[in-house]
Amino acid sequence: MTSKDPQRTIGFLEATSIGVGGMVGGGIFAVLGLAVTLTRGGAPVAFALAGLVALVTAYSYTRLSVTLPSQGGTVAFLDKAFGPGLLTGTLNILLWISYMIMLSLYAYAFGSYGAELFATASSAIWRHGLITGSVVGLTALNLLSAKLIGEAEDVVVGIKLIILLLFVALGSWGIDAERLTPATWASPLNLAAGGMIIFLAYEGFELIANSAADIRQPEKTLPRAFYTSVLFVIALYVLIAAVAVGNLPIDKIVAAQDFALAAAARPFLGQAGFALIAVAAMLSTASAINATLYGAARLSYIIAKDGELPEILEKKIWNKPMEGLLITTVATVFIANMVDLSSLSTMGSAGFLLSCSSSPP
Repeated sequence: MTSKDPQRTIGFLEATSIGVGGMVGGGIFAVLGLAVTLTRGGAPVAFALAGLVALVTAYSYTRLSVTLPSQGGTVAFLDKAFGPGLLTGTLNILLWISYMIMLSLYAYAFGSYGAELFATASSAIWRHGLITGSVVGLTALNLLSAKLIGEAEDVVVGIKLIILLLFVALGSWGIDAERLTPATWASPLNLAAGGMIIFLAYEGFELIANSAADIRQPEKTLPRAFYTSVLFVIALYVLIAAVAVGNLPIDKIVAAQDFALAAAARPFLGQAGFALIAVAAMLSTASAINATLYGAARLSYIIAKDGELPEILEKKIWNKPMEGLLITTVATVFIANMVDLSSLSTMGSAGFLLSCSSSPP
């Protein structure tokens, strides 16, 4: 199939939207408070450092996607680079586990924002209930009507981008620049460590690689889409972090770590702004849970087909890789309810950095 094949239906804007939509999921809502806790006033710098790592990784994905266009993404690249065997199997399984941790992070954020939005004396019960309900509910919807949910993804992506851009535009007027000076930053080592821990906020740009076989003029379109989407999200995240730190004292952001973005909106948007961001966070993380559930289930099926997981996971029921989906769901519910936010972010970033960096340019 040549790059001029009329069956290639994805152009530059569509490919860029895939990358932006994949990155601006639940990550920024989940890790902003953690970033400030680790790096203090240097949170915008930490997001910039993590973005530079994402940009370098995007270079490898660009080269690989042009050379080896497929729907397999990272798994296909690892298989091609190292062939079937222990190393490839280990990295692929690590990638699957990383998806579970990412799902757990999204579910944790969904529960935290929801519990604060519906704050009661039993907010911990609310959080655990919402964590479990979000994963189980979206798993059921995936099984019943994945197409319907997929059609709603574009709408959700549009809503969350509008709300985040509104947060940046309105919050920029009230920034206290002194809260962002180098005197308020953590040490250079903590800035670098914080950037690596929150790297998972950029996870998602690799979804462009999964669409490479359907992209028009891939030699030109893929590099532009990868770099444009990553650069746009770097700018967005840096501005969000600057607005948050510039409008709310660091100690208050740390205290509201699990729902920091909503708390940061309160000084200039009031309680209505807090509720708006909390609703956006729940929509965004639910959307991210749905997309990642589908991807994780498909990933387990592909790995099993390669002989790297038990054969039962390569069987389909109702034309869906159900066993992998159910295992992913159970593991996610357990992890999200038992592991704290900092550990989830650290494990998720480490898993994706190892898997993504193992694909040679």
